[in-house]
Amino acid sequence: MSQQVKAVIARAKGAPVEVTTIVVPDPGPGEAVVKVQACGVCHTDLHYREGGINDEFPFLLGHEAAGVVESVGEGVTEVAPGDFVVLNWRAVCGQCRSCRRGRPQYCFATHNAKQKMTLLDGTELSPALGIGAFAEKTLVAAGQCTKVDPAASPAVAGLLGCGVMAGLGAAINTGGVGRGDSVAVIGCGGVGGAAVMGSRLAGAAKIIAVDIDDRKLETARRLGATHTVNSRTTDPVEAIRELTDGNGADVVVEAVGRPETYKQAFYARDLAGTVVLVGVPTPEMTLELPLLDVFGRGGALKSSWYGDCLPSRDFPLLIDLHLQGRLDLDAFVTETIELDAVEQAFERMHHGDVLRSVVIL
Repeated sequence: MSQQVKAVIARAKGAPVEVTTIVVPDPGPGEAVVKVQACGVCHTDLHYREGGINDEFPFLLGHEAAGVVESVGEGVTEVAPGDFVVLNWRAVCGQCRSCRRGRPQYCFATHNAKQKMTLLDGTELSPALGIGAFAEKTLVAAGQCTKVDPAASPAVAGLLGCGVMAGLGAAINTGGVGRGDSVAVIGCGGVGGAAVMGSRLAGAAKIIAVDIDDRKLETARRLGATHTVNSRTTDPVEAIRELTDGNGADVVVEAVGRPETYKQAFYARDLAGTVVLVGVPTPEMTLELPLLDVFGRGGALKSSWYGDCLPSRDFPLLIDLHLQGRLDLDAFVTETIELDAVEQAFERMHHGDVLRSVVIL
């Protein structure tokens, strides 16, 4: 039997979000209903509200979440009612050419729930990243549920569902940061901050945080940065080279997603170094680089999808590290809020006042 729950939706481009009642159907084959306990307010949700992803309004916002499985549909074996799970937006298919090659973290056929959640009048909702977790309960594909240790707080566990995993993975999985490496991270919001933390976890010797906001640079130091550069007043390329004996960093993580900062990342890396783009650009952005420089500097230019993570492998591991005191996920939670405060959280995000606001349900 379907259920009616409170949720946050975006009805039209740029319009303030609103709390309303939605209908969540019973799970069908391969699906699960999850009672959401916490959901981070991610910049991607703001992109949805602003029409920056697509125009399939109304959107059911929220995707960076943790909760408890309430019910499952036919054929679901990976999770069961009562399991504490982190939701992910890359449910691995196991059958595509990437999965068959043993690279499920790049699955090309990830999937979502087949049924749609709706408004009371039957209008179908588009769940953000196939999740829609600014809601008391949500319907997802069972493969989007990753079981983790229930000793973890939902407020921090849910952050692995998007931003924190994206940053940690950009450094460790995509960038391959290792012991003794030098790393520069351009853009030190939630994703960039997580890249800083991931670099420290991987044993980087020098971690250079770059941003235009001194508050974010101070936070980056707490997360593990050994040096900071305010690029509003200092040329970041020259500063990074100076801090790396004139060479440039072994790995540069670009967590802004703009052509200007990507060029900085490109020229701030050492010869044969790696640039990782994890910041999300907008459709109209273009990049121009001298092809001779692309050839002559060698190395690798990579994009990081969701931190190139495999949720079934990475989420439980990172939660265990957190519970052991080796990964301070609590550092990313700036504030906890109620469901009706999402619009105000977007405003604070816009002004750079928070790493993460987390909705507690």
